Formats: sequence, structure tokens, C-alpha cells
Amino acid sequence: MSIADMRRQYSQGRLSDTDLTAHPIDLFKVWLGDAINAGIPDPTAMTVATVDADGQPSQRIVLLKDYDKDGFVFYTNLGSRKARELAGNPRISLHFPWFFMERQVRICGVAEKLSAAQNAKYFLSRPKDSQLAAWASQQSQPISSRELLMTQFQQMKDKFAQKAVPLPDFWGGFRVKPSQIEFWQGGEDRLHDRFEYTKKAHESWTTQRLMP
Repeated sequence: MSIADMRRQYSQGRLSDTDLTAHPIDLFKVWLGDAINAGIPDPTAMTVATVDADGQPSQRIVLLKDYDKDGFVFYTNLGSRKARELAGNPRISLHFPWFFMERQVRICGVAEKLSAAQNAKYFLSRPKDSQLAAWASQQSQPISSRELLMTQFQQMKDKFAQKAVPLPDFWGGFRVKPSQIEFWQGGEDRLHDRFEYTKKAHESWTTQRLMP
């Protein structure tokens, strides 16, 4: 079968204006809860899109670690490509693809660095091996082999074998403060339901239905 012929009907549900909440985070909470309860693998996995100085976008999958009405939080190596690009241009887009439920959420906004205290609180809650991996990897930098990476990881295990792993100064989090959030529900005959929330500074959220 040609990939051009691969298609299926979307029939899991509908999204109407009566389902909308005044604040989009409240609807996001419902949808994320639905994804978790449905047993979707990695329901907090999201695509994070940034852009470099030449306008070239890049994407990667990152796990959402917190959210509230102030935004969406993730953590990373501050020397990584995404962190470097955000330093030059804080505009960012997130995307949650919950395919099993025929839903997706798209978020646009600006990323702000978290405080050292916020970074430390989360870092110290991570499993020790994850803490060690943060020290062992200079994320996005070239490396000659996996063996070298594992050697660096073992060196960190030996170094911190009998003591707590401190927060690296090159590791931290970002809060994405949204200005636009779209909720998409697949519909039959490609007549999908799309609702977009938008917010300007110091104003309340507004919503509109978008054509599919």
C-alpha cells in the first residue's frame, strides 16, 4: 500500500464549545488526565520546538514535569541546543500528540528560566542515576563512542558513590508561559474540532473555533 493511501476515520469523540473551560489549563488538566487513565505510553511526552539565529527550527521530545496556570515546565542541560536557542530567542512551541485518543494540544509562548531554588528542588527529587547522567553528559556535544559516555557515567558513579549528587550549574528548567493553546479532536470525514485559546498581556483568555 502506498503511504498516500494510508488513512482512517477518526471517531473517538467530539469537542464542542460546551466542553471549554474559562482557562485553558483546566481543559488541559482534563485531557492529560484522560490520556493517563487511558494508559497511553508517556502521556507527558511533548515535542519542543525552538529556532536558531538563522530561523532554522529544531524539535525534540521532552517530558513535561509540571504545569499550572503560569505555564508548562521542563528541564534540560543548559548547554543543549534547545537551551542555547532559547537564550537567543525565547519563543517556543510545544505539542502533545495523544494519537490513541485522536487528540492533540499545541502551545505557543515564551520560555523563561526557573530559579536556582526551583531547579535544585526538582533535581534532588530525581533518581540518583538520572542525577549522575546529567553530570556525565555534555548534551548535544559530539562524542566518539557510547563506550566513552559510559566511562564518564561510571566516573560520576565513583565520584558520588558515598555522597549526594549536587545540582550542576549547567542544568535547569524552563517555564513556558503560553499565549496560545489549541485543542484538536479528530472528527469523521476530516471534519475535526479545533478550538484556540489566545491571550494578550494582562488580558483574559479568549476562544474561537477554527476550521479543520
